[in-house]
Amino acid sequence: MSGTVTTEHIEQLPELPMERKCPYHPPAGYRDLRERGAVTRASLYDGTPVWVVSGYSAVRTILASPHTTVDVRHPNMPIPVPGMASLRQSGSPTIEALLRTDPPEHSRQRRAVLSSLTYKKISALEPEITRRTDVYLDRMLATSPPVDLLDVFAKPLVAEILGRLLGVPEADIEHFQTLTYKRFNPIRSMTGYLIHLLTDGRDELREGQLRELAGRVAEGELSTEEAASLGLALVLAGQDITVNTLGLSVLTLLDEGTQLDLLRAEPERWPDAVEELLRYLSLTGGTVRVATADLEVDGQLIRAGEGMVLLIPAANRDADRFERPDELDVRRSSRGHLTFGFGIHQCIGQHLGRLELTIALRALFERIPGLRLAVPVEQVPVKQGVVFGLGRLPVRW
Repeated sequence: MSGTVTTEHIEQLPELPMERKCPYHPPAGYRDLRERGAVTRASLYDGTPVWVVSGYSAVRTILASPHTTVDVRHPNMPIPVPGMASLRQSGSPTIEALLRTDPPEHSRQRRAVLSSLTYKKISALEPEITRRTDVYLDRMLATSPPVDLLDVFAKPLVAEILGRLLGVPEADIEHFQTLTYKRFNPIRSMTGYLIHLLTDGRDELREGQLRELAGRVAEGELSTEEAASLGLALVLAGQDITVNTLGLSVLTLLDEGTQLDLLRAEPERWPDAVEELLRYLSLTGGTVRVATADLEVDGQLIRAGEGMVLLIPAANRDADRFERPDELDVRRSSRGHLTFGFGIHQCIGQHLGRLELTIALRALFERIPGLRLAVPVEQVPVKQGVVFGLGRLPVRW
């Protein structure tokens, strides 16, 4: 069955992106889309018609399909938010290397960073992450509330862990933290710094991912720009999702209450709670693909060259996969959620993100049992974008 839409029907289609009005829930329109079908049609902000995929099984099938491309330079690649258009137009070799992620380039680049991000390697970092978490909690407790939990805890902690994973020189950790959250030209500034470390600053590197990448550059396996791109990809993926999930998890648990009480009584549930929070909050609005061959998914024929928007938050709220999907339940097993993706493009930093969230959330609520919001939940500012998050998180104790 073909779902091709003629121009005169475009105005009748639901429009993407949809604004997320509640911090805890995907846009209400996602449910309407799912009721239209797991695979249906919508139009983008500029009127471009696309396939929109919201069912869990359908999203997972497409993520695993070898007959799709993720290269945003493809002329038919959907641009779900206006700001992403500049990436397609960028002439930066660093950005191009970062986005050229279809096999075989993707396979070669993934191999270059995967060895340091395995479950075993990341698990070995648990003592160090625990120590750094306690350092930032000590600093926070030494201040007078209220404080912005993002600024004094989440952001510096996540940035420092990333810097240490990369092997940034000890003397540069504070500079690295500043670059990670720089407001103007952050990608250009971070890329320039990473190129410096891979070239002139190579001898200053500690053991970590950048030293391994520098070795691959020396062996001719990667160019300096490719190596810097991979380092940049780790920074972007490692800080945005983790910081925003940490902040929203704290807000959710403080506001909901009963789940936090359960975790205090049964702290061994924290790993499962993190999986449930990742599923429940699903901060990425969606991911995009273009079919490179005809695909039939859930009874719909997606032709080669047609664009797709995969709504991860909707898939993670699919009642066919998760019982009572709109309820937060830290006792459920939520493994299998699609927040980190699926298939060959699954997030390589997922093990680090899980460990950081588990350690940070447990330590925060155990060490500060009186933690509470400093303003009504309605006054906590949110920020829309490719990754949903909080603008600030004022807390007191």
